[in-house]
Amino acid sequence: MRPAGWSDAVPVMLEYARWKYVVALLVLMFSALYALPNIFPQDPSVQISANRGGKIDDALKQQVNASLQKVGVKPKAVETKGKTMLVRLADNDTQSKAADALRTGLGDNYVVALSLASTVPNWLSSIGARPMPLGLDLQGGVHFLMEVDKKAALDKRFNAYLDEARSSLRDNGVAFESVERSGTNRIVATLLPTADAAKARKLLEQGFNAIAVDAGGLSSVNGFRYEAVGNVINIDVSDEMIRQITLNAVEQNLSTLRNRINSLGVAEPVVQRQGAERIVVQLPGVQDTAEAKRRIGAAATLEYRAVYEDGDALEAARTGNVPPGAQLYFRRELGADGQPLPILLKKRVIAAGEDMVDARVSVDQNGLPAVSVTLNTAGGQRMFDFTSENVNKPMAVVFIERIPQTRIVDGKEIQTATTKQEVVSIANVNEAFGKKFITTGLERAEAEDLSRLLKSGALAAPMDFKEERVVGPSLGKQNVERGLKAVMYSFLFALAFFLIYYRMFGIVTCLALLLNLVMVFALMSIFGATMSLPGLAGIALTVGMSVDANVLINERIREELRAGLPPQTAIATGYDRASGTILDANITAFLAGLAMAVFGTGPLRGFGITTMLGIATSAYTAVSVSRAIATLMYGRRRKLKSVAI
Repeated sequence: MRPAGWSDAVPVMLEYARWKYVVALLVLMFSALYALPNIFPQDPSVQISANRGGKIDDALKQQVNASLQKVGVKPKAVETKGKTMLVRLADNDTQSKAADALRTGLGDNYVVALSLASTVPNWLSSIGARPMPLGLDLQGGVHFLMEVDKKAALDKRFNAYLDEARSSLRDNGVAFESVERSGTNRIVATLLPTADAAKARKLLEQGFNAIAVDAGGLSSVNGFRYEAVGNVINIDVSDEMIRQITLNAVEQNLSTLRNRINSLGVAEPVVQRQGAERIVVQLPGVQDTAEAKRRIGAAATLEYRAVYEDGDALEAARTGNVPPGAQLYFRRELGADGQPLPILLKKRVIAAGEDMVDARVSVDQNGLPAVSVTLNTAGGQRMFDFTSENVNKPMAVVFIERIPQTRIVDGKEIQTATTKQEVVSIANVNEAFGKKFITTGLERAEAEDLSRLLKSGALAAPMDFKEERVVGPSLGKQNVERGLKAVMYSFLFALAFFLIYYRMFGIVTCLALLLNLVMVFALMSIFGATMSLPGLAGIALTVGMSVDANVLINERIREELRAGLPPQTAIATGYDRASGTILDANITAFLAGLAMAVFGTGPLRGFGITTMLGIATSAYTAVSVSRAIATLMYGRRRKLKSVAI
């Protein structure tokens, strides 16, 4: 006879392979090492970037120290890092005071921005260990409200319409006196008396992607309204088409801004439309806010134009009388009087920024900076047609840059912008070329910036900064403290419950929970995942899910003990039988987190990422690490009669 309650199960040994101990130890060391940077606080800092006319040098450092000394601010350090200067300060109040003093003292030649400077030791940085980036709600950052310049967008589109109309009439032998814009939304084509008006009407309709109609009378097709009166053809663009042009400009700018911000390396930025003509950009944890503003707001591009050779540029610059079909520009080179040299260029643009699909920094045959440009098919064809017909004639490269600026008027920041247009080079066309060529005449820094901007895409229209708001780190600090307090209390509540209810196995569970938290922070730091308030909520949730997994294991062990199994066998069987259930539950929760991370944006995506990482680590710590600890405690005790569970 067997004692009552004795199980028929074959005894299972409580064992854990040595290689698994090695893996667990390596995971612990690796996690602790890469989570370590998160304990180093960041210094409130002021970052100074040179505008045009400013230089980052020792003279600036002396000027910075003098400006700070006037307002009684003593910096922790003043460091030069590449093209910027970083002033480290003791606290947030001092940071604001220093920023105000430096904006006043340094003037318009420098851009002063708030930032946070890392204090992570160099030996940690050298192995790639870095703190995880914090979201706008935890670390602070920059909030921009940008508005598309509607007038510039319409002007650009109408200039394209005019070029298309002139080219179509000229290429098909229709003589015209002028094709000009009249008012806000009308194009007027004035033909010569000998021209075929019906042919011109048909060409214009085809050029504007409309169906042909009879000559004379009115027609309205695809947003264009046609009216022929004698030798004058009026083309009116409908209000709906005007609205669509603006909408398209906003959509293209959205895509371009996302590409430009990606080149900044900003973790989880927010770029979204607000209303019909505005775009909101949020850059959490940005270290170089001035560079971010300059990079995303700059509208630098190139235009290739033919030189107008029939007029006198000096006379046009002196009197302001520019010949029809020409525009007045100024060259980068200076004349004998120290002023930029004027030059007349044809109105027609051969190729521009929107035609460029790639741009790379290179050097010309003399070793000087250049930009290697690749055009799209349409732009390449226009360039080939022009160069084929104009061999041994000059072509100009126009560099256009719209620079956002901040001015202080009556104590208030006013956002403005200046547009700079200059001819950087004029070269004779030696032979026909099409999609690929190089552009010279730029400085090295301009070539690098221009290639980066052209690769990310041209802005369909310039954008003005209507609002710039810096979310201070003081508010983020409060959110961090409260969020970490919530995670800590959730951990302490779990600890208290397990110690009281499961006794010794409560200690095992809490050690596994602690490693779980360290692993989550380490993985988020390695992957560069942004920690935000929703992310902290996701971590608190994973603590709870890890608790669920350990409850399943502990209750399964208690059931096996009640069934009469020896303690070591009960522990081994409990882990084996609970593992499948835990993995099934975690897989379904992981898929939910994956859906939030893939299809969500902003806070929802952050919550999904932390949830996935937490679920993966909690499954490992609950099933594997806690078993390793239990085996260390009970595996070698041959005369074990009971366990404290």
